[in-house]
Amino acid sequence: MNFEAIKEIEEQYQLATYKKMTIAAERGEGCFIWDCEGRRYLDLYGGHAVCATGHAHPAVATAISEQASRLIFYSNIVFSEIRARAASRLVELAPPSAVRTFFCNSGTEANENAMRMARLATGREKIISFTGSFHGRTADSISATFLGNYRNLGRPNVPGHAMADFGNIESLINALDTDTAAVILEPIQSMAGVREAEPEFFVRLRQECDRVGAILIFDEVQTGIGRTGRWFFSGSDLSGGIEADIISLAKSLGSGIPVGACIVNQKIAEKIKENDLGTTFGGGMIAMAAIVATLNAIESEEMIANAAAAESYLRNALENKEHIRSIRGKGCLLGIEFDKPCGPVFSKLLENGVITGTSSDPNVLRLLPPLIVNTDQLDEFIEKLDAALSDN
Repeated sequence: MNFEAIKEIEEQYQLATYKKMTIAAERGEGCFIWDCEGRRYLDLYGGHAVCATGHAHPAVATAISEQASRLIFYSNIVFSEIRARAASRLVELAPPSAVRTFFCNSGTEANENAMRMARLATGREKIISFTGSFHGRTADSISATFLGNYRNLGRPNVPGHAMADFGNIESLINALDTDTAAVILEPIQSMAGVREAEPEFFVRLRQECDRVGAILIFDEVQTGIGRTGRWFFSGSDLSGGIEADIISLAKSLGSGIPVGACIVNQKIAEKIKENDLGTTFGGGMIAMAAIVATLNAIESEEMIANAAAAESYLRNALENKEHIRSIRGKGCLLGIEFDKPCGPVFSKLLENGVITGTSSDPNVLRLLPPLIVNTDQLDEFIEKLDAALSDN
């Protein structure tokens, strides 16, 4: 079918979700996708920061295919070698305090279960999150979201949620008390415009949570699995070396296969008993095969170092360019802040075959490319960005 036919059928039979780009994606390879009419696009968005290893990475595609030919699915009611491999591999790569995993199907499920585990571990109910936060669209997650109009979309909200100012430790202290079960935050707030906090903030955050006995949850749905140029934000130099009690993951974890996870330390693990958590599809064999292949590919192909190098290359190339105020973020989670709204630049880039992302900050264009992005591809982006800026 041509684009117009596909568009007409989707709009007739599918409920509205996002404002869609004028692309009907047909296939992908590495950092590129092709539409139904054969046009190539440089993809620096990765379907919402999902395609960490690139589109159709051969090792990931092979692992999925081979697993599907053996056993597509069975739930956690049975043991599974591929699930055992995925869980042990994830814990092995996680910060040192991590001991166990819980698998689910998405980022919002991971955050829902992270908050549930914090309540089970503490016997408390209150959850503190931050201005600019986005944690998902299911009931508890959207109630912890203080970005734009999302909480209103989720009404009636789950009770027991409170807000502090991101990056402001005094604001957190004012909200924090001995009724607090957990503090949850995105270490880099992607959708809010790639907002960051200094390492000292995270060090104080850990201290204050410990002071009142609250659980610290890092929502690393976007920052995890190598995207920042580190395996995780938790435990890295970016956090001042402090480790969260629970890390929630999704997006890059399965290279596009729907999968989420929570990694927990011993303090949490020892509180979770049989039947406290459950999921039908979480931990399914194809998702587990995708995780193992994704983690192995990222490690063996040194994609994390490449993500850090890509950030450095872009920062140097874009420094002092007209209309660019700053480059935010780390690794392959970057925001370009302009001195004017970025919407026209986004549209012109798309017209010229480059996919990027916008944010809730109208002046910030987001780049969430595969961790394999190379300098030739970044040069293509820079050239087309220059053209877009000159036209606007």
